[in-house]
Amino acid sequence: MLPLSSPQSGPFPGARHLQRPGCGDRCMLWRRPEAIAAAPDSAPPDAATHIHLVTETTMQVSIETTSSLERRMTVTLPAAEFEEQVNQRLTQAARSIRLPGFRPGKVPMKEVRRRFGDGVRAEVAGELMQRTFFEAVREEALKPAGQPKLEPVQMDPGVDFQYAATFEVMPEIELGDFASIALEKPVAAVTEVDIDNMIERLREQRKRFEERDDRAATDGDQVVVSFAGHLDGEPAEGTQADDVELELGSGRMIPGFEDALLGVKPGEERSFDVTFPEDYGNDTLKGRMVRFDASVTAVREPVLPAVDAELFAELGVEDGTLETFRAEVLENMERELETAVRGQLKNQVMDGLAALHAFSPPKAMVHEQVHAMQEEMVQRFGGQGMDPRSLPEELFREQAERRVRLGLILNRIVDVHEIEPDAQRVEAILDDVASRYQEPEQVKSWYHGNPQQMEQIRAAALEDAVVDFVLERAAVTEVEKDYDSILAAAAGRTEGNEDDASSTGDAPDQADGGAVSQ
Repeated sequence: MLPLSSPQSGPFPGARHLQRPGCGDRCMLWRRPEAIAAAPDSAPPDAATHIHLVTETTMQVSIETTSSLERRMTVTLPAAEFEEQVNQRLTQAARSIRLPGFRPGKVPMKEVRRRFGDGVRAEVAGELMQRTFFEAVREEALKPAGQPKLEPVQMDPGVDFQYAATFEVMPEIELGDFASIALEKPVAAVTEVDIDNMIERLREQRKRFEERDDRAATDGDQVVVSFAGHLDGEPAEGTQADDVELELGSGRMIPGFEDALLGVKPGEERSFDVTFPEDYGNDTLKGRMVRFDASVTAVREPVLPAVDAELFAELGVEDGTLETFRAEVLENMERELETAVRGQLKNQVMDGLAALHAFSPPKAMVHEQVHAMQEEMVQRFGGQGMDPRSLPEELFREQAERRVRLGLILNRIVDVHEIEPDAQRVEAILDDVASRYQEPEQVKSWYHGNPQQMEQIRAAALEDAVVDFVLERAAVTEVEKDYDSILAAAAGRTEGNEDDASSTGDAPDQADGGAVSQ
């Protein structure tokens, strides 16, 4: 199955930000500022229907620094040049204008100017501002951050045309000493005990439940329960559900709910009180004691699959031997361990770079990043028809500022040290992306046939090359750990550092338990 969208492979030039697994909010190589300054938003007007603008424009430019990053640029163009463009546009329009009382193409220029002059002047002004702005910033060696605010200052007939452009510039970033970045590299070996534990987890993931009518429910059992909550004697909204399959001890429900069902038997009814947490999402229920009436219709015992050829085949080991199965498990665990260590080092590199380079990012870029994160959240949680801008910007601003700062730092490192990813690194990134699909070779062919998608893969490889460049110069200390602690730390770091907009997790499913689920 071919991917229908870009891979989650880190933010790339020209793509705002796309995330790569294990990267969190940290991987963001931004589009070069030269590209922003080099071309306006829209394509040049068609020569057949728009005025011709001379490539060499006589203009005067003055720059005012209004803040550390904001500039106000005033551009003045000769009145003769502006009027020439206006007259050219009016003459062209006169050939096709149809007005009552005049033959086609014979409307007097005075009447054309009276009816259409103001509109044409505004059009010419807009096009001149767009064209000359980028010419002016190139001449002044400025690097705009985001799109400018263009405002005509003077466009009356007979006087020089003048406009003002307000915009931010890219900050000047002086790279610090990477050797001052202290990192801890966790190291561990996968032991036989680790392999045993992993096999147990694999069995646990594939367990089934068998009904037991002869005993009471214990921790780990699954019960089928219907319940209803009452607050001050009245039904509490969102606390009712029927035929919920609940595994006791899973922590799926609020504290105390699952414990209250321990020892229950099929067909039994129970009433119990549960106090909702103070930080619960429902204001009506937070901190309140709710009386629950519960009815259990079934108690089911967990049954783990045997460690045999059937399990091996289900997990992709076809020869049916325990030795081969354990070798496959070991290989996968070592691969996971390597990925986790790499991710933790990468996170530390990004933290170190952020701490080493303190500067305020351009507000325009942060604003753009906030909007991108709003759109991500809506897409991730299936908010079809929802306006992303309705989400409060404050939810995303801090994370957006961090992303922009890191993106600018990474780009600066690339420019100063002339870093380029080699072909082997690019293919390794592509292999990693393709391995998540059933037909990896088909996916790789698809990427190779799509230059834009391959550019994103190359940018992810460039990002990795920057991380390696910093790692080679940073102060790295190896710290002995065990497999589980490294994997747990990697999982916690990913969860803790990804804000709501960049989280890759699924939305919580509360359909079964209503407001009672955590």
